[in-house]
This record gives sequence, C-alpha cells and structure tokens, in this order.
Amino acid sequence: MEELFDIKGKIALVTGGSRGIGKMIATGYVKSGVKTYISARKADQCNQTAEELSQFGECVSIPMDLSSEENCRNLAKIIGDKEDHLDILVNNAGATWGAPIEEFDEVAWERVLSINVKGVFHLTKFLIPMLTKTGTKENPSRVINIGSVDGIQVPLLETYSYSASKAAVHQLTRHLAKRLAPLVTVNAIAPGPFESKMMHATLEAFGDQIAAMAPLKRIGKPSDMAGTAIFLASEAASYITGVILPVDGGIATLK
Repeated sequence: MEELFDIKGKIALVTGGSRGIGKMIATGYVKSGVKTYISARKADQCNQTAEELSQFGECVSIPMDLSSEENCRNLAKIIGDKEDHLDILVNNAGATWGAPIEEFDEVAWERVLSINVKGVFHLTKFLIPMLTKTGTKENPSRVINIGSVDGIQVPLLETYSYSASKAAVHQLTRHLAKRLAPLVTVNAIAPGPFESKMMHATLEAFGDQIAAMAPLKRIGKPSDMAGTAIFLASEAASYITGVILPVDGGIATLK
C-alpha cells in the first residue's frame, strides 16, 4: 500500500506555488521526495518559499508571470534546460476579480482569463514533449489543473470572470485528458474554501458562515489539498483521467 501512493523521485512543476493552494501542494510533494519546481509572478515570494521548502527536500524557484503565451514558452524552456522529462505539472497559478456587475469591465475579464485559462492551456501545450517522454500506459505522467467549486455552482460573490474561468478550466481538463491519453492523465481539483491570500478577505468576513454551510462544517486544511494532489500523482490514480474532483467539504453537493 505504501508503494501505491509513493511519488518519491518524481519531478514536478507547481505554478502559483509560492503561497496558498500551490504552496500546500508543493509542500506535500517536497516532503514526499519529489523534486519540485515552483513558479510565481512575484520573485521575492517565490524565492522565499523555495528556500523555506528546501529544508525538507528539493525545491527550486523559477519566477514567471504566466498570463502570456510567451512566458509560458519561456518557463517550459527553462524546465527543459534543467530536466530531460517532467512527471507532474500542477497548473495552479490564477487570479480573481470581484466587482458589481455594473462595474465589471474588460480588464476584469482579460487578466483573469489570461492566466486562469489561457495560461493553463499554453503551459501544458509547451510541456507535452517533457510529459510524454517517460509517460506510459501503465504509468502516465500527470497534469493536475486547479479549478474551483465556483466553477461548479454559482458563487456567493460577484466574481463573474473567476467562476467562468474555472468552469472553462474544468472543460479544458476533460478536453486535454482525451487528447493526451494514454501517456498523460489530466484531472482537476476543484477546491472549496481554503485559507489563502485570494480567499483571505472572504474568509475573514464570511468564514464562520461558510464553514457552517459546508456539510463537513469546516474550512479546508493544507493536508486536505496536499493529500489529494499526492493521490492524483501516484500509482493509485493511474487509471483516472478527465475527472473534476471537488475538495470542498461537500459544498458542491448543495448546488
């Protein structure tokens, strides 16, 4: 059973890995013996997190803003210069935007969709050669996209571009899963409420109500997210692809 969930020795890239859900996943991977590259827009934060996680294993910082196709290509090239293959890609980098519908303008759509949807597609596209190099039918390489419970049900707040982008990530996950099989599996995690910078203001204002609403009556813990990402990267999930997995304390059941 230990071998079934063992991911030691694999190589991973976690985007948006400097904080929040990305850091939770990166921490789980590093502590599991995975050589983990993390990328984030803010270099100082990315470097600091890599230094922090390096006390547990191998963690390398590659700062990059993934809202453009060019930078997705650049990140893939940097990874390719350092490694001959990639076992796990976690597309977590993302942005949100909230405003009343009357004030929701083009900027609110362009920034969020550029990184949340186009960034996921372009980076995956450029890393296909590295992902397929060692992936097999019995042991595929893994792409794990981070969607959201807000892409499954209507969110409480006016985050129109965010919820639309996460629904798009879920469908893109299914599309890529079909295209990249059998050498790569592609699945999505749809988180509910977890403590992160993106969720901080919401949880500060409504955390108690959100926890009370969730069937499991609490906010997500880092181990909840790390465990799910480890499972999807392990042999235990080698026959799973195209799945949207809510990790939300049961909130998706309320839709």
